[in-house]
Amino acid sequence: MDLLNHPLIAERYFFPTVAPLADAVHVAVPAGTLSCWRSAPPSERPVLVHFHGNGEIVQDWMGPFVDTVRTMGWEVFLAEYRGYGASTGTPTLGAMLDEDIGPIAEAVGVPQGRIVVFGRSIGSIFAIEWVRCFAGVGGLVLESGIHDLHERLALRVRPEEVGCDAASLRAQIERRVDHAAVLAGWGGRCLVLHAEQDHLVDISHGERNARAAGPRAELVRLPRGDHNSILAANTDAYFAALRRFLASIGEHL
Repeated sequence: MDLLNHPLIAERYFFPTVAPLADAVHVAVPAGTLSCWRSAPPSERPVLVHFHGNGEIVQDWMGPFVDTVRTMGWEVFLAEYRGYGASTGTPTLGAMLDEDIGPIAEAVGVPQGRIVVFGRSIGSIFAIEWVRCFAGVGGLVLESGIHDLHERLALRVRPEEVGCDAASLRAQIERRVDHAAVLAGWGGRCLVLHAEQDHLVDISHGERNARAAGPRAELVRLPRGDHNSILAANTDAYFAALRRFLASIGEHL
């Protein structure tokens, strides 16, 4: 078994909420259907593809966030996970990484160069996987993102519970999810937003992501709020940084 598909990891790492979604974009994946959402049909406008955090669903990002991004000249595609919102299936990390990124990218329906992929918290795992799969993507935003997945999983699962020792646990996770290697090998434009007082994913993760991404990365340290209040506590600075970043990508489209 792929360690990232172990049921104990699924049980302790994912916290899905179920809710109906009007006007969903239904994306077929091997486990069923992902109920995503988009602000407008595919067009010549570029698209921000957003992967939300663990205790959230697509519906949490509809409204002001989407409206603000649209004022920047971008449409928004809100990606959903298995078992979250109106999606079917059960969240299992390995299968989601292997099987769901491609169908979501196809559903977005615009060339990769006109996409910026955005990952918040656990969504950073999927956004960085997108970069690994599609090196031509226009840009990457990591908000409150994870650098070392092993650090996060080791807080919730002991090696012996999944049938291995500590060294094997780290090796198996890093063999499949190595953010440092992916970011260093990609070389594209990257914006890292992180609250200095993040109490769940400390800012060292943001610092390491920015360092791995190299000179084309910008780290914006936000002074107020924490992991779950970063946007509400730093609204102006958060959106100003995002606006600058998207404008810089848009100049080359």
